[in-house]
Amino acid sequence: MTSASDDKPLSNNQKRKMKSAARLYAVQALFQMEQSSQTVEQVIVEFLEHRFGAVYEDDEMLDGDAALFRQIMKDAVNWQAKIDQMTDRALVAKWPIARIDPTLRALFRAAGAEMTQSDTPPKVVITEYVDVARAFFPEGKEPRFVNAVLDHMAREAQPEAF
Repeated sequence: MTSASDDKPLSNNQKRKMKSAARLYAVQALFQMEQSSQTVEQVIVEFLEHRFGAVYEDDEMLDGDAALFRQIMKDAVNWQAKIDQMTDRALVAKWPIARIDPTLRALFRAAGAEMTQSDTPPKVVITEYVDVARAFFPEGKEPRFVNAVLDHMAREAQPEAF
């Protein structure tokens, strides 16, 4: 899928959009892993080969930042227990992570992975994943809920950033 236009360096805006797409794909992939018996490697390969840049009903999906996608996926799986505990502390006591929507659970795992294992500023992580929540729940209260939970998680993970 290379063309002459692929030889140009990517603009900062294109790079930012690819990172945003990678985050959205990571949430979808983590959700898929929880619903199926696929390994992280199987899901990564499937997404990189079949989802990134795919065309659905004449809409071309954005290519994601493959390196960021791989990193989020691996960190979310490798650090899942730590991330889930951090998420539980951010949730109301009556709502442990096991009881929340699986899409939100995948989102918190992806965001938690990036918050704890990357040098992405926590405020960027929060903004990006609130946007992901808006993509999945355009009419709901979930984006505000995600913002509150991620803010709590970020303050625990990187208090020096606030």
